[in-house]
Amino acid sequence: MIPLHDDNPTELTPVVTIGFIATCVLVFFYQASLPVGPDNTFVLQYGAIPALLFGEDNLAETVLPIPAYATLITSMFLHGSWMHLIGNMLYLWIFGNNIEDAMGHAKFVGFYLACGVLAALSHALTDPSSAIPMVGASGAISGVLGAYVLLFPRATVLVIMPGLGTTRVAAGVVLGMWFVMQLLSGGMSVGSTGGGVAFFAHIGGFVAGMVLIGLFKRPDVPFFAPGRRNRWEG
Repeated sequence: MIPLHDDNPTELTPVVTIGFIATCVLVFFYQASLPVGPDNTFVLQYGAIPALLFGEDNLAETVLPIPAYATLITSMFLHGSWMHLIGNMLYLWIFGNNIEDAMGHAKFVGFYLACGVLAALSHALTDPSSAIPMVGASGAISGVLGAYVLLFPRATVLVIMPGLGTTRVAAGVVLGMWFVMQLLSGGMSVGSTGGGVAFFAHIGGFVAGMVLIGLFKRPDVPFFAPGRRNRWEG
């Protein structure tokens, strides 16, 4: 299922969500403007490399302009391809506005970054000696999805069903199926030494979002709400 939008309007203008999207797009344009060599250097410098995060000393050729721990933040704003960027930004646009609405702008910044950091560490811990940089906002966005499934599982999402067209499905079903796919894919990727999708970052981010949402949401926002539109109409 490919989500297109949710039927869950917000009260606040999602300025932080828009800002994160704009930053990711601008950084990718900058990446795309670099020649192949400097582009690889840029990713090595600002992507999250597990071996550097855990103090491995066999990457002397990688000169970081920032402390290694800071790459847990910078890596969230880098992407490996246009499809990687578009897929992440689509999910952030659909689900991020409601989570920002549920906690306010400032708390959403903290929540998003915390989920991204925990997601990156979840991936790094699966292979602490890896020299492959992890990039992408998907870990932080997975945290948004974990929060959404607890706050608005009954909100409806318009999705494309390959071969069947579009239909509306409960968010809990859409995101639950997404999470199961990450678990299955993560399990099948265990032992792989190459690059690819950081499934354990998705899993760690999703769990982090579920755990942290209770600390970040406004007290008046209930768990398992039907979605704002349904509440207003009811």
